[in-house]
Amino acid sequence: MHHFLFWFFSVFYMGIILGKLFIVLTVISDSHLHSPMYFPLANLPLLDLGLSSTTVPKTISDLFTDCNNIISFPKCMIQIFFIQVMGGGEMVLLIAMAYDRYTAICKPLHYLTIMSPKMCVSFVAAAWIVGTIHAVFQFVFVINLLFCGPNEVGSFYYDFPRVMKLACIDTYKLEFVIIANSGFISMATFFSLITSYIFILVTIWKRSSGDLSKAFVTLSAHITVVILFFTPCMFLYMWPFPTTSLGKCLFIVDFAITPLLNPAIYTLRNKDMREAMRRLGKRTVGPHGISK
Repeated sequence: MHHFLFWFFSVFYMGIILGKLFIVLTVISDSHLHSPMYFPLANLPLLDLGLSSTTVPKTISDLFTDCNNIISFPKCMIQIFFIQVMGGGEMVLLIAMAYDRYTAICKPLHYLTIMSPKMCVSFVAAAWIVGTIHAVFQFVFVINLLFCGPNEVGSFYYDFPRVMKLACIDTYKLEFVIIANSGFISMATFFSLITSYIFILVTIWKRSSGDLSKAFVTLSAHITVVILFFTPCMFLYMWPFPTTSLGKCLFIVDFAITPLLNPAIYTLRNKDMREAMRRLGKRTVGPHGISK
């Protein structure tokens, strides 16, 4: 099983790196994609890659050595901090992308005015700032906990609920803080985003006499990514102490499968991205393939 998981995570992590960098390179190099819609899309892969890089390399290392499944306390705290930074930032970017689609579909005449370059930069800056504040808010509660007994987490990675479980004091109040800060926020954001996409579809349905096919194709990629990102988050933080096997399954979904699927979802369901990738491929290898 260790050998299988080692190759599983290694292949998936390489796919995550190549997929994310390919999306960023495509958006940067193709002038047709220099529009407000693609500015958050170019930053989302970086957060996805950062989220995976905080956990998956350590997991691969542990599976490879098969006997060094330990981490120092400072490194554990660093991993926890950056998981929260990347997760909080990605949440803000998903909100920004939903707002972008709402503006483009419901207020098309004002789209370029509202989604100006300044607004796009503000969204990206807000993602990093909110993610950092979110992480610091929870970090100050955990850094001073007393750890004097158990030191086995029983998972592939380290996060607030699992580390708090090892503390030598009653953490009931801290559990409530974690659930309120991460669980309820994740759940509220998820339902708000789904509601906003339903509102967009209803608006289109009223304007186009019931034809939702084209709009649904446009929004389906966004809705899929929202579901994939928020479902494990809500499960982990609304029920912060799942069984060991379930926690490991959620880790695989949240840090390996979802980041790998996101590039495929955005590229395969987006005509402009597919055409931009073809143009990038032709510029890279030439119109007739690689010459001798």
